[in-house]
Amino acid sequence: MKESISSMKQHQLGLNYDVGLVPPDQIPYIWDQVEGHLERMAPHSEGELEPDDFMAALEDGDMQLWIALKEKEIAASMITQIVPYPRKRVLRIISIAGEDMDKWINNLYMIEDWALEHGCVSLECWGRKGWLKVLKDWKCSYHIITKDLKGRMH
Repeated sequence: MKESISSMKQHQLGLNYDVGLVPPDQIPYIWDQVEGHLERMAPHSEGELEPDDFMAALEDGDMQLWIALKEKEIAASMITQIVPYPRKRVLRIISIAGEDMDKWINNLYMIEDWALEHGCVSLECWGRKGWLKVLKDWKCSYHIITKDLKGRMH
C-alpha cells in the first residue's frame, strides 16, 4: 500500500482489529488483497456484479471500500454506496465478506457514524436472509423479487 495503514481513518474493532475507510487513491494498492473477499459476493449477486465492476466507482469516490485489519492483514472487506432517494439519503452496504466476522461485525457503529456525517438517515444492506441473524438490530423492510428473462431473449 502506498501509505501506511495508520494514515487511514481507523476505529478499534475488538481485540487487535481496526477498520478503515480506504481513500480512493489507495484502492489500486490493496485491490489484490480485497478482491478475494469480493469474489465471495459474486455468486449471490444474481449476475449483477463482479469484483472488477467496483473499481472505477471506488476510485472516483462514488462507492466506499472499508477494510477490517488484524496486524496489518486485511481480514474483511466491505463496499458501500450513498443512495440519494428523492426523500432521503441512505448508505447501502453492497458487499461484505471476510474472516473472523464475530470479532468486528458488532462494531458497525463507525459505519453508522460516517453515514450520519454524510447526511444519510439510515443504512440498507443488499444480502441474503441470513444477514438478519448477524445484524440483530436491523429489520427486513422489503424483499427484492426477481425473474430471469434470458430464456425469452432472441
